Amino acid sequence: MLNLWGSKTRTDCSGLGRRDFLKVGTLGITGLTLPGLLRLRSAQASEGRPTRDTSVIWLWLGGGPTHVETFDPKMSAPAEFRSMVGSVQTRVPGLHIGGLFPLMGRMADKMAFVRSFAHGNSGHTGGTHFVMTGVDHPPADAGQPPIRPSMGSIASRVRGANHPASGIPTYVRISGLYADGPHFLGSAYAPFDVGGQARSNINLNQPLERVNDRRNLLRYFDNVNRDIDRSGVMAGLDAFDQQAVDLLLGRAREAFDLEREEPRTRDRFASGTAGLGTNLLLARRLCEAGAGFVTMNYANSSQGWDMHNDMLPQLRQACPPMDRAISVFLDDLDQRGLSDKILLVITGEFGRTPRINGSAGRDHWGPLCTLALAGGGLRMGQAVGESNARAETPRTAPIQPKDLMATIFHVLGIDQQTQYQDQSGRPQYLLPAGAQLIAELV
Repeated sequence: MLNLWGSKTRTDCSGLGRRDFLKVGTLGITGLTLPGLLRLRSAQASEGRPTRDTSVIWLWLGGGPTHVETFDPKMSAPAEFRSMVGSVQTRVPGLHIGGLFPLMGRMADKMAFVRSFAHGNSGHTGGTHFVMTGVDHPPADAGQPPIRPSMGSIASRVRGANHPASGIPTYVRISGLYADGPHFLGSAYAPFDVGGQARSNINLNQPLERVNDRRNLLRYFDNVNRDIDRSGVMAGLDAFDQQAVDLLLGRAREAFDLEREEPRTRDRFASGTAGLGTNLLLARRLCEAGAGFVTMNYANSSQGWDMHNDMLPQLRQACPPMDRAISVFLDDLDQRGLSDKILLVITGEFGRTPRINGSAGRDHWGPLCTLALAGGGLRMGQAVGESNARAETPRTAPIQPKDLMATIFHVLGIDQQTQYQDQSGRPQYLLPAGAQLIAELV
């Protein structure tokens, strides 16, 4: 937990001492403080490592979303293969997506639907590791820990753990996923966990899952502000300590405080979106304030997206809120001029079996997976790649997780040849060998 107050040393009449602020943001076992992270970010900037003013919001559909009923309906296939929810014609001529996404269909000129995304690992944990890191790791399904850093942690390592002006963490986790950590990059580059569950992260004194009770959070910050104003202690802090306090009491407070949005905007994001819209609004605010990579999970059905049985009612529960949330989000980005600044990635650990099973569901299927993107300055309004007639495997060249990773590097301005040393001191390329940009998008 993040503690504004360190160990007591010399105090004035208010009871506040200069050293009270020097442990702001202590990071677990590393002993690294938030001021230390800000110094690290400053040092990286002085080394001539420019970063692009772009961000990624990673929307994870936990459980393995069906590619057929989402973005590749295959209505010309036999009944046991085609989408059980039909399809909708999108704004892009000739492009159809799943029938429960009419609002996204109207926004399809702002999206790209990748229909040849594949990796072959049909295990929940193994598939998650593959998509999150670009590297296959089958032992993950036997409980083994990750073996590579996630894309969010890579962004944090390259850009620095915090934005140099606002102090906002580069990598923010709204909800946790397997293999979303830093591995050999070090725990300083783990995600900032807004749920207060991270072991080695910066966290506010109150878990931010309780930020819905915003009056209590703001009252807490107001009390701290009054104490600081009364003590005059800020005058004795160096620039990085002051920036750390500003992070907590200034820009961070504003970014996490959804009450600062117009009520109409909050209502648009919240109405009929099962919480996903509110998370997307929070993510957009964080990106505006300087976050580079934000992850969240959406799984609004009895089995998440792991729909082995009785799939139809679960799809009817999960898809309409997602449809509305994403359409509102994309419209909001467009109105704010942020469409080229923020890339939305929608994916999960794998797809589902093309043939509907005997329980009216679909099972795990790594040979073809679900992937859609929006924004980020990429070429939108298209389907990328093609699956075969029954949505079993890619008909065109497979697009692999490492290719998605290379494309995200491109959006974030990360050099494709970037290397860092692992625990043994050996240099490791962050991008897996053979990764290629998704050519249709760049």
